[in-house]
Amino acid sequence: MLIEVIEKLLKDKSTLVAGSVVMAFEEVCPDRIDLIHKNYRKLCNLLVDVEEWGQVVIIHMLTRYARTQFVSPWKEGDELEDNEKNFYESDDDQKEKTDKRKKPYTMDPDHRLLIRNTKPLLQSRNAAVVMAVAQLYWHISPKSEAGIISKSLVRLLRSNREVQYIVLQNIATMSIQRKGMFEPYLKSFYVRSTDPTMIKTLKLEILTNLANEANISTLLREFQTYVKSQDKQFAAATIQTIGRCATNIVEVTDTCLNGLVCLLSNRDEIVVAESVVVIKKLLQMQPVQHGEIIKHMAKLLDSITVPVARASILWLIGENCERVPKIAPDVLRKMAKSFTSEDDLVKLQILNLGAKLYLTNSKQTKLLTQYILNLGKYDQNYDIRDRTRFIRQLIVPNEKSGALSKYAKKIFLAQKPAPLLESPFKDRDHFQLGTLSHTLNIKATGYLELSNWPEVAPDPSVRNVEVIELAKEWTPAGKAKQENSAKKFYSESEEEEDSSDSSSDSESESGSESGEEGDSNEDSSEDSSSEQDSESGRESGLENKRTAKRNSKAKGKSGSEDEEKENEKSKTSDSSNAESSSIEDSSSDSESESESESESESRKVTQEKEKKTKQGRTPLTKDVSLLDLDDFNPVSTPVALPIPALSPSLMADLEGLNLSTSSSVISVSTPVFVPTKTHVLLHRMSGKGLAAHYFFPRQPCIFGDKMVSIQITLNNTTDQKIENIHIGEKKLPIGLKMHVFNPIDSLEPEGSITVSMGIDFCDSTQTASFQLCTKDDCFSVNIQPPVGELLLPVAMSEKDFKKEQGMLTGMNETSAVIIAAPQNFTPSVIFQKVVNIANVGAVPSGQDNIHRFAAKTVHSGSLMLVTVELKEGSTAQLIINTEKTVIGSVLLRELKPVLSQG
Repeated sequence: MLIEVIEKLLKDKSTLVAGSVVMAFEEVCPDRIDLIHKNYRKLCNLLVDVEEWGQVVIIHMLTRYARTQFVSPWKEGDELEDNEKNFYESDDDQKEKTDKRKKPYTMDPDHRLLIRNTKPLLQSRNAAVVMAVAQLYWHISPKSEAGIISKSLVRLLRSNREVQYIVLQNIATMSIQRKGMFEPYLKSFYVRSTDPTMIKTLKLEILTNLANEANISTLLREFQTYVKSQDKQFAAATIQTIGRCATNIVEVTDTCLNGLVCLLSNRDEIVVAESVVVIKKLLQMQPVQHGEIIKHMAKLLDSITVPVARASILWLIGENCERVPKIAPDVLRKMAKSFTSEDDLVKLQILNLGAKLYLTNSKQTKLLTQYILNLGKYDQNYDIRDRTRFIRQLIVPNEKSGALSKYAKKIFLAQKPAPLLESPFKDRDHFQLGTLSHTLNIKATGYLELSNWPEVAPDPSVRNVEVIELAKEWTPAGKAKQENSAKKFYSESEEEEDSSDSSSDSESESGSESGEEGDSNEDSSEDSSSEQDSESGRESGLENKRTAKRNSKAKGKSGSEDEEKENEKSKTSDSSNAESSSIEDSSSDSESESESESESESRKVTQEKEKKTKQGRTPLTKDVSLLDLDDFNPVSTPVALPIPALSPSLMADLEGLNLSTSSSVISVSTPVFVPTKTHVLLHRMSGKGLAAHYFFPRQPCIFGDKMVSIQITLNNTTDQKIENIHIGEKKLPIGLKMHVFNPIDSLEPEGSITVSMGIDFCDSTQTASFQLCTKDDCFSVNIQPPVGELLLPVAMSEKDFKKEQGMLTGMNETSAVIIAAPQNFTPSVIFQKVVNIANVGAVPSGQDNIHRFAAKTVHSGSLMLVTVELKEGSTAQLIINTEKTVIGSVLLRELKPVLSQG
């Protein structure tokens, strides 16, 4: 009974019902996927208008639904990885596999509908909604599209600590598998002094996951500060993090080890103890090279009291007792003295150390080991008593000893594998992100698991709504009448006009009927690209025919009457189209659209004839406002309203709605100033005589309109020719693109050459890392653009500037107050300082105290409006308006000190 009620309520069109009924569905019958099929498209389209907590429930349900109904969008990437792994397989094997993979992946339109309709919710004010959309993109979208969630998740880190905790846990899981998503936002995960410990440790986890060769030096400097924190638990976690970075990135292992050894002299015992534990793990990886460190740690036994640290030192000395033959016996002597007062963990390691020394250096340590074994025999802890009996039987041969005593040395001194320092979030990816189970890392009550992608997608027709069948029944009638009118296209008989009138009637009636039922099936209308192509082709054909028809009628005696009928036809078909759903007959749509287009094109021809028509039409030629049109009201029967197609006032209104981007507001102008400052790309010492400098010429890039133009000057400072200079491996963040210069065959001694290249920085100051190679060597270099070089100057009037500025307020506006001497606020000084920092164009201003500058970003073309408004005294206000708030705030930070200084 409940399921029947839920099924009925799922069909409800109200957004107030949708969230509640899906919640009930999840509680009562979450496995009844068949109830969702018919309502899937409706839920996708209603999603934006549902209340926030309803959105969360619906998104989680649709995530599970998508995993059962669509094939994996990740297959292409997996195949590429397989190709790399099987690089050395035979050609026959490769052919067999490529034959199997010939079918390219095409995303189901319903799959795309869900991804597209949830994207706007990433801007929701509710953190739970953003988190729900993020997990949906993570679990069901193509990997190339999942990157858009990173910015929204980073935005949530400004929320309260509870929200931060959940978001950071999910980012920690994501960053293990896809580092590139969050690398651009590395600084967002730096620890603040006001963060609670739980947030600090999660940020450390993420920073460790994002660490690589390029950013490890920056991160290690950051970690050095964290180690000095007053929060000792956080300081200990930082040392663990340094250890993980050292194991993951071989290039910095020695650096980290030396840094941890320096921490051994720290006054804080917890820091020293944690350092010992981490050093022990690092030394397991390469113990031969670090005998001095082991000796240094042996001396610390007198001062360190933390049991874990003491046990680690004893284990390390026991493992390397043959490398420190003089120190190990003395350590055992000291430990024998304090055996009874040690912690249980330390006692076990003393027993192990004694056993290892007994096997390798029995002459010096035989009596000591027996003394320790006797102490352990009567210890209060049964673990220690058991271990003592086990070791005695194993290392001290007697009549009762078994066969194992022969292998005692191999057992105790076997080569142990180095420990794997892995992220604690590594095994959480099998839980759905954003769920309680993921947070706790255990399966919680009521958790619904995500199913694996099906190998073959189930029948997509189950999501088609039955009303579609009815809509298709009307199609043949419409097509038949269209064909009849096409056959008699040039006939001017009454019969032809009657048939066209009846055709218009039937179209308006069918439109009004579908308008009444359209809300229920509007969500199921997903037109394929092929249908759109055919429809647009049919539309253009009809438009040409109707233009010819109208021209032929214009020559006849009944031209004005024909014009009236066409106006009437346009009016009725347009009103019916406004109310009908998008699944209505395509010929009806194209006919009404083509008529309205052709009438607007032939408006000049018909205006003269309209003046000559009867005086009865004069009252109807009044000005038409947009609210007077009947498009917003359902029309059940056609009403003859012989009015002109568009009045002059409406034409003027519509001319203002120009959506093209080629308006005068965004016209790029020439740079007003090009700074001559160059940046070092490769120093001659690092480049073995090859030096490289680069600068930004502030010109549109010839390699692509979204790229920043860069000129690189290469110098050969050696006395030998350098051959084959070219760009090697590129390590670019996700989204960045680079157009490299052509290889240079040779560069003569003391020679110099300038080349051009283009980089699409995606409107960010991310570093583009790549290798500059010669015939013999490759040098890692990187280019990080100043924010002012990501702009192109724009020419616009003061009126246009104010208009655009009015649309970029609120979140799109950042400002700061500048204090400087009056002589620094002259127009020429302000102009020179601003254009030196940023590639902007000056906007004419009618006020002496306001200076305006305009530019647009190279990649997206977003406007960047800069205003310097002088106040009384020695202050001024710097205002930046732009959609790209990050770039705007960075530019503000760079301009403020420059304008303040003398």
